[in-house]
Amino acid sequence: MTEPSTPSTPSTPSTPPPDAAPESVYRHAGFVSFLIARVVAVVATQVQAVVVAWQVYDLTREPLALAYVGLAQFLPMLCLLLPAGDLIDRFDRRRILAISWSVGAVCSALLWWLAGHGASGVAGIYAVLVLYGCSRAFSGPAMQSLLPQIVPRAQLAQAIAANSMLMRTASIGGPLLGGFLYALGGGELTYAVCCACFVLGVMLLLRVEVAYATAPGPAQGTMLERFGAGIAFIRSRPIILGTISLDLFAVLLGGVVALLPIYAHEVLHVGPAGLGALRSAMAVGEVGAGLYLSMRPFNRKVGRTMFIAVAVFGVANLVFALSTLFWLSFAALLVAGAADMVSVYIRGALVQFSTPDTMRGRVNAVNMLFIGSSNELGEFRAGTSAAWLGVVPAAIVGGLCTLGVVATWATVFKPLRKVDRFEEAANAH
Repeated sequence: MTEPSTPSTPSTPSTPPPDAAPESVYRHAGFVSFLIARVVAVVATQVQAVVVAWQVYDLTREPLALAYVGLAQFLPMLCLLLPAGDLIDRFDRRRILAISWSVGAVCSALLWWLAGHGASGVAGIYAVLVLYGCSRAFSGPAMQSLLPQIVPRAQLAQAIAANSMLMRTASIGGPLLGGFLYALGGGELTYAVCCACFVLGVMLLLRVEVAYATAPGPAQGTMLERFGAGIAFIRSRPIILGTISLDLFAVLLGGVVALLPIYAHEVLHVGPAGLGALRSAMAVGEVGAGLYLSMRPFNRKVGRTMFIAVAVFGVANLVFALSTLFWLSFAALLVAGAADMVSVYIRGALVQFSTPDTMRGRVNAVNMLFIGSSNELGEFRAGTSAAWLGVVPAAIVGGLCTLGVVATWATVFKPLRKVDRFEEAANAH
């Protein structure tokens, strides 16, 4: 358990003025160590994602098989949502994250064993992905909830921006590395690298200093009742509910990541290296936007800006859906990534500023479920749509659905659209 410290809640009166320039967050050794550990783990995750997708499609040549890749990871996250959020609020978040990454290392080792023994089917891969989904049910909300315990509240928005930018930087190298490693040494080499990265991430994480944790109060009621309190909190905050549900439906209905192996193989006619480049394109756009935000951060009209960013994401996906040129497809994904980075920055800050530390585990568990739904369940939606409609029509419909979601949410969640500064989110009901 972490040592208690002065509670830091969204209503803390000592919050500096919005335009004040706080000390650089990079002066905190704990934050830097946390970033390095996350970068290593993200590289492992991205390498494994691109290799699993290519390997499954290479074995089956079935779009529906890619859908099951996402479903195998999403269902465990759904089932473990309640205990994950409750445990993260009650116990040491750093240790929970370390255990989750350790399970990720075991999954990489199992995939390495399957690749090395010439398994011809995909049932074993799906089984490992189920276990991997269990670990992600804890790692996602634990990471989000741990960050405010490492840096002071005055530097939280800056830490979120820096964290998002560096994670996207790792996302550039991960898919590229995965594609080239698979072309060089197949699944055995790539999964061995993933396992080593997870282990290194755990070792670095255990060195992170947690200095701003709020002492958890005594457990009251059952686990179900405690989690119900978290759900009630989210429902009472239209900014939180609107923010996380916008991400859910926009990416769930409009994401094209699951279709990239099909586009790379059948539309653009590029190999594993080309697939890695396509998966990295969005990350390149995200890093570019992140660098801009780190130099020229903004804290005005954040709600309206988020809706505009999601709309640009949908338009860029439409361009990708219609493209048959590799350079145009890469550019469209790059723009989509830049728009997504702006949205991620605003969403992350709004949720963190709106939530007290003692409830961040439960709130971030729900948030990560929504993110997991938009990613893993979105892959299932994209794969089934491609199987029924064809890959290009499915991508076109998805982009149009994203634009429809933006218009609907802007009408339904007016407080989210009208929020001006991040600090206002703490008192919005």
